[in-house]
Amino acid sequence: MNSSLTNAKSFGQESSFFSTGLRLWSALFLSALIWSSLMPKDRFTWWLEVIPALIGACILLSTRKSFRLTTLVYVLLLLHCIILFVGGKYTYAEVPLFNWLRDIFHQSRNNYDKVGHLAQGFIPAMVARELLWRRNIVSKKGWLAFLVICIALAISALYELIEWGAALATGEAADAFLGTQGYVWDTQSDMLMALIGAILALISLSHWHDRQMEKLRSK
Repeated sequence: MNSSLTNAKSFGQESSFFSTGLRLWSALFLSALIWSSLMPKDRFTWWLEVIPALIGACILLSTRKSFRLTTLVYVLLLLHCIILFVGGKYTYAEVPLFNWLRDIFHQSRNNYDKVGHLAQGFIPAMVARELLWRRNIVSKKGWLAFLVICIALAISALYELIEWGAALATGEAADAFLGTQGYVWDTQSDMLMALIGAILALISLSHWHDRQMEKLRSK
C-alpha cells in the first residue's frame, strides 16, 4: 500500500515537472517564432524556413501524452527550431553574426547554413535513435547507430530535393532559401555536414540518451 502511494506521488511529481517543462518549451518556442516573424528579410523565405518547425511543434503537441520523448530530445528539437527561426529571419546567407565571422576570418561566404545542416544531422539523429529503440524496431545497438546515420542522411537528401523543387517552382524567389552563395558543391557539402552532425550526436550523447530512455521505460 505504501509502495503504491509512493509510486503515485512520484508519478504526480514527474507529471507536474513535465507540464512545467512543456510550458517553458512552448514559451521559448513562441517567443523565438514571434521575434523571427518581425520584419524578416524576405517573407517568402521566412515561411519556407519556419514551416518545418511549425509542423514539428504540432506533432510534438499531439503526441505529448501518447509518446513522451526524453527531455534531451525535446531540448534539442527546440534548439533546432530556433536555428530555423534565425535562418528564416535573416536568410541563411545573411545572418549578422556569421557575416562578422566571415569578415574576421576572411571567409568567402556566410557559413550559418552549414550550422543549420550540421543540426539537420545532429538533432534528427537523436529523434530517430529514440524512436527506433523505444519502439523496439531495432534491438542491437550496432545496427541502431548504422540506421540512425542512414536516416539522418536520408532526411538531408530529402531536404535538398525540397530545395531543388522550390527553386524550380519559384525561380529567383528561392535563391535566399537555397543559400548556395555561388558555391557549386553546396548540396554535397550540406549532406556532408548532416553526416558529421549525426556521427557527433551518436558519439557525444548516446550514453546520456540511454539513461533518459531507460528512465522512461521503467515508468
